[in-house]
Amino acid sequence: MASIEAIPGSAAAGVPPAAKPGWLRSNWGVLLAVAALVTVILLPTPEGLSIAGQRMLAILAFAVIVWMTEALDYAVSAVVIAALMAFLLGLSPNPANPTVLLGTSAGLGLAFSGFANTALALVASALFLAAAMTATGLDKRIALGILARVGVEVHHVVVGAILVGFVMAFLVPSTTARVACLVPITLGIIAAFGVNKKGAFAGMLMITTVQTASIWNVGIKTASAQNMVAIGFIEKTLQKSITWLEWFIAAAPFGILMSIALYFVMTRMMRSEVRQLPGGREQIRKSLAELGPMKASEKKLLAISLTLLGFWSTEGVLHSFDTSSTTLAAVALMFLPGIGIMTWKEAQPKIPWGTVVLFGIGISVGTALLQTKGAAFLASLAVAEFGLKYATSLFVLAVLSLFLTLIHLGFASATALASAMIPIVIAVLQGIATPGINVVGMTMLLQFVVSFGFILVVNAPQNMLAYGTETFDAKDFVRTGLVLTVIALALIMLLGATYWRWLGYV
Repeated sequence: MASIEAIPGSAAAGVPPAAKPGWLRSNWGVLLAVAALVTVILLPTPEGLSIAGQRMLAILAFAVIVWMTEALDYAVSAVVIAALMAFLLGLSPNPANPTVLLGTSAGLGLAFSGFANTALALVASALFLAAAMTATGLDKRIALGILARVGVEVHHVVVGAILVGFVMAFLVPSTTARVACLVPITLGIIAAFGVNKKGAFAGMLMITTVQTASIWNVGIKTASAQNMVAIGFIEKTLQKSITWLEWFIAAAPFGILMSIALYFVMTRMMRSEVRQLPGGREQIRKSLAELGPMKASEKKLLAISLTLLGFWSTEGVLHSFDTSSTTLAAVALMFLPGIGIMTWKEAQPKIPWGTVVLFGIGISVGTALLQTKGAAFLASLAVAEFGLKYATSLFVLAVLSLFLTLIHLGFASATALASAMIPIVIAVLQGIATPGINVVGMTMLLQFVVSFGFILVVNAPQNMLAYGTETFDAKDFVRTGLVLTVIALALIMLLGATYWRWLGYV
């Protein structure tokens, strides 16, 4: 009799099949979010809060839990939130005329109001620029060019990694794209120097690479999407704008001081097992040589990027063109026949469209919270609970900075955090009676804190990307990240009491 061949992975093969997690276990985050949504809706409507405002708070609770638990893909969560806004707001009394319902058409209009925000155009355009950098290889050439000049001592290589992150933050307006470019280069350096991939040097260099990206998300307005969320709310709610140069003047000292702190934290807390890395510079030069001479597409992209950087930095000084418009024009130029850096077919697969969708819906949630007075209601509670009504601006900065740092521990996206919290921050600041509070300036400073994803690997996509290289343990990221966070908060207070007060923001 012919023997029956065992199917791999079956009980007959001697290996029990892997048990799939139960439906409840797999979807607990969604269930928790739905439970929070229903609970807030069923609570008695507090005095001074409209039914539409209460339902927006319910949607906010749903969104925060889904984003914190990553129970749904971010793009999927955006679609679900839009549907909830269309129906829950549509079936609510119109806050302006409570005798009639708002209507699903108006509810859907609110759900997609964020897509009319100019900040969305900037984010989408930035993603195209980042895709062009990767497609042409210009990002790799810039990074290797800087590293080739810093020397072969360990401390010099760390300085080089920080310098690369700083320069790339100007040219690649996407944190994940920057780190995605730098991680292979960092791995190549580690391999070329012949050190253990799981050793102290490898971990120190990789963590330095990713933490530099987070630091310069603060320092440069166009370096990350979450900054555009804050700018969008400031422009829509407060009818004010912050130019690229104003942001840089305010934030660059923080970025410089934090970069210095990063160098000392990493070189002291993760001491390298080697002091000098023989052959390192030659390997980098070899990698540069393999890239060959600079291609025409790289030269064109570099020219466009530097011109764009010039327009960003002179906004409000030499011209009145806003950042979103100049960036969109640069992308349009990039696609024109005759310039031809890349085609639409080449670019389209490289764009994370889910980020664009999440960004638009995130702004819509904040806008609806503000329009239905849901944010103002939450803000009034926060002002009362923390005693902020007549507090000094420095005390307000301290309390809200600590609050945003702690709540960031539950978020895997600073963009989602900014979407949920910046409208509430604005409402809190507007509810403070202390004379002289600069709402626009304080919102910008608190947006700096939103980028503090220093502690947990899951606090930012770029952290998870670097962690996937298996060059460091999560505990090393946490212990160095905690020190960096304490230093960052101390710098926020120091600059708030001195430099930012002098600039009039505090």
